[in-house]
Amino acid sequence: MVFKVTVNSAWRATRTLWLLVLVSLSVCICVCRASSPQEDSAMENIVTEKKAEESHRQDSADLLIFILLLTLTILTIWLFKHRRFRFLHETGLAMIYGLLVGVVLRYGIHVPRDISNATLGCPVNASPATLLINVSGKFYEYTLKGEINANEVDNVQDNEMLRKVTFDPEVFFNILLPPIIFHAGYSLKRRHFFRNMGSILAYAFLGTVISCFVIGLLMYGCVMLMKQVGQLGGDFFFTDCLFFGAIVSATDPVTVLAIFNELQVDVDLYALLFGESVLNDAVALVLSSSIVAYQPQGDNSHTFEGTAMLKSFGIFLGVFSGSFALGVATGIVTALISFFTKLRDFQLLETALFFLMSWSTFLLAEACGFTGVVAVLFCGITQAHYTFNNLSPDSQDRTKQLFELLNFLAENFIFSYMGLTLFTFQNHVFNPMFIVGAFVAVFLGRAANIYPLSFLLNLGRRNKIRSNFQHMMMFAGLRGAMTFALSIRDTATYARQMMFSTTLLVVFFTVWICGGGTTQMLSCQRIRVGVDSDQDNSVSPERRSTKQESAWLFRIWYNFDHNYLKPILTHSGPPLTATLPPCCGPLARFLTSPQAYENECQLKDDDSDLILTDGDINLTYGDITVSTDASGAHTKPDQGGRSRSFFFRIKEEK
Repeated sequence: MVFKVTVNSAWRATRTLWLLVLVSLSVCICVCRASSPQEDSAMENIVTEKKAEESHRQDSADLLIFILLLTLTILTIWLFKHRRFRFLHETGLAMIYGLLVGVVLRYGIHVPRDISNATLGCPVNASPATLLINVSGKFYEYTLKGEINANEVDNVQDNEMLRKVTFDPEVFFNILLPPIIFHAGYSLKRRHFFRNMGSILAYAFLGTVISCFVIGLLMYGCVMLMKQVGQLGGDFFFTDCLFFGAIVSATDPVTVLAIFNELQVDVDLYALLFGESVLNDAVALVLSSSIVAYQPQGDNSHTFEGTAMLKSFGIFLGVFSGSFALGVATGIVTALISFFTKLRDFQLLETALFFLMSWSTFLLAEACGFTGVVAVLFCGITQAHYTFNNLSPDSQDRTKQLFELLNFLAENFIFSYMGLTLFTFQNHVFNPMFIVGAFVAVFLGRAANIYPLSFLLNLGRRNKIRSNFQHMMMFAGLRGAMTFALSIRDTATYARQMMFSTTLLVVFFTVWICGGGTTQMLSCQRIRVGVDSDQDNSVSPERRSTKQESAWLFRIWYNFDHNYLKPILTHSGPPLTATLPPCCGPLARFLTSPQAYENECQLKDDDSDLILTDGDINLTYGDITVSTDASGAHTKPDQGGRSRSFFFRIKEEK
């Protein structure tokens, strides 16, 4: 009995021991299974943090490269100006420094190859923009970075480094282009611009369209020849040729204009070239968008169809006019805000609001489906004409200096990046036949723009566009920031890649050769320099005849603007109580600024010098009517009916 009890006790103890062992093993297994993902997750987090830190350092180094490029460019510019060296402009110098850095990045720096964790085989039928990968129950998101040449699979790390110094094209359109375009409109010398308005519009609109189609047709013939001799490696349609013609028709003679300004070249030549380039960029952008929007019915989207052509033309007019209206409206809203508020008492807030309203014009136009370049250009012109007069003196200086600085930095950054891109862009397509054809087409397209239009314009101009002016305008048709930005915006297809590579070479050639030879061209064409624009305007009989030409176009607009818009939107101009009918007295007193009464007897408008000719303008100040004669004297009848002469100082304002 005692033995049996002992055996049962031993069996229960053994069973209990086995149960404890099994429970312990189960607990250990559960703990191991629970701790293993945590350890893996911790290791993954450490690796991710290290990669993020390395990426941050690489990005900082990339930006530092561009900062050093700009710094070196500025120091070299100072040296050139100190030595009076005019052969190479700052933009050409920035491109050279960019080229040198691009060579170093492409051939001098190699990242150690580490593709042991790369999966080289993953067959799919397409290249989606985003991939979701399931790895052991965890989903990872991968973004498409671009196509890699089969011969460069082993250089993935080098490709990644070059890709990091290649910016998203939207950076150019949303960050770098707006200050350049706005500054062009904000700093526009409207007196000289409007004096040659008809000719500038002809060159900018009609001339750009002519240049686009001439270049497009010539390049289409070149492409057909390339196809016949087997030199074409992909699709290249007529619409692609027209698109190329549109983007290379955008002129940017920043080098020439800088030399013109330094040497004080004839003001009419400066106005024609500058005015054409300002509007030409906007026209080329809208024209290229209209060509892209060309969609005929049917399966073949590259055949000619009259309906689709008219639709594209309608898109061109709609986008341009909508962008123009939006830019002017934003400028007027800013003028009203500065007019009805006391922001001028807080200069920092005033400048900040002006800056934000101006920049938001570009983004608003792009968000609404219009063109931000056109909108911000005319916003700058409107801001200069109205809002500038409402700003405090400190804010006037600040806004001019701010946008001048932004324009300088953005423009030199773009030209530096052009040089860098020649070696860091990974999908270049250089075709000798296409490149030679492009240079010939660009030259002939510019000639078809300048010479025929100048001949037609001279039929109606008293102050003729002389032949040496025409040769200089032909020579000064440089390509620059806008052409580069339009070409780099889309490089997905073979045709667009070939366009981009060729466009870079066209920009390099025109900036270095044409820009560098400006001084010699001026001397060869015997174009006068050292011209004082103010003295030249008041003395030259030819300029006075030009005033008479432009008066018919702006007479009605000037009267309406001076008597109604300026008093409503600014603190200058006659009070509305003197220009509106007596029945509108309460409204006129409400809308009239107190400063307008102080300036009641002052002609405070820079545009008056454009169109003041004998009998052209009658400005009403209460019971006094001020008329002008061709000499610039302002006369008004006294109480005895005699005419007395008054000479008002025309103050040039923004």
